[in-house]
Amino acid sequence: MKKKIIITVVLLLILFPSCFFAYKHFTKKIEEPPKSDVGIEDEITAEELKGKFAEAGLKVDASLATQPLMNAYAEYFGDKKFLANVKENYTNTHPGYVKLINKEADLIIVTEPSQEELDLAKQKNVELEVTKVVNEGFVFYVNTKNPVDDLKLKEIVDIYSGKINDWDKVGGNKSQIIPYQRPVNSGSQTGMLSLVMKGEPLRKPTSIELVESMGGIIDAVANYDNNKDGIGYSYYYYANIMYHTPNIKFLGIDGVKPTYKTIEDESYPIMTAYYIVTRKDANEKTLEFKNALLSSEGNRVAKEAGYVPIKKK
Repeated sequence: MKKKIIITVVLLLILFPSCFFAYKHFTKKIEEPPKSDVGIEDEITAEELKGKFAEAGLKVDASLATQPLMNAYAEYFGDKKFLANVKENYTNTHPGYVKLINKEADLIIVTEPSQEELDLAKQKNVELEVTKVVNEGFVFYVNTKNPVDDLKLKEIVDIYSGKINDWDKVGGNKSQIIPYQRPVNSGSQTGMLSLVMKGEPLRKPTSIELVESMGGIIDAVANYDNNKDGIGYSYYYYANIMYHTPNIKFLGIDGVKPTYKTIEDESYPIMTAYYIVTRKDANEKTLEFKNALLSSEGNRVAKEAGYVPIKKK
């Protein structure tokens, strides 16, 4: 009897650790693989950002071509009241820069600053922060009746510097070229100087060739005159969506037509962008708004508004 008890105790001592280990193993809570931090953050960000700036009291402005973009941002990240206030206070590119420099605006979405605007900022001891927000293409267009479909970038420069004056020199009809221009400090004129001419002097425009508004230069080219053909320039979004007319066609540049795809993949030769511009001393709420516009959610809002978002690297 005593021997049996000893054997039983020995067996229990051997089996108990194994049973305990098995119990701990099979009743242990299984750890799930860690979730993607990016996915969680994006979901939280989207939820937190929508309507976040409704009561922020931010003062913003935009160029004519970026007002629909700012509208989309204001409505999504703010509310209808914020949107109404934004719409009421729009000016345009140069006045927007002046307001920002004079601290009458917190943030603007515009084309790059002109030299005069940079000089004004320096004069006022203001440092500008210029950040790309969406891609854009600088485009040239002619009347649909013009047989020319494509020009080399050098030919564009030669036309606007006065070295080429007739369409037959670039494969068109025997007629005089009317190279329309915009006023200095307009967004498209700043783009023309920095993106295309790049230091090459522009020919002085006649009173007919100098057109005050972006829409006016499109109208001038669209109204075909039998013997005189015009050429104009603008930004793709404005000319394609905001002021679309069937009487003009975009020229290919060096064999590449401006389209949403060629601007998205940056294969179009004259690439530019629209920029968020703030002062370097911007307050915390302005910087939060800027970061919201640059976020994945801001990217989505821009795309839904018809703009070409910048691909995240």
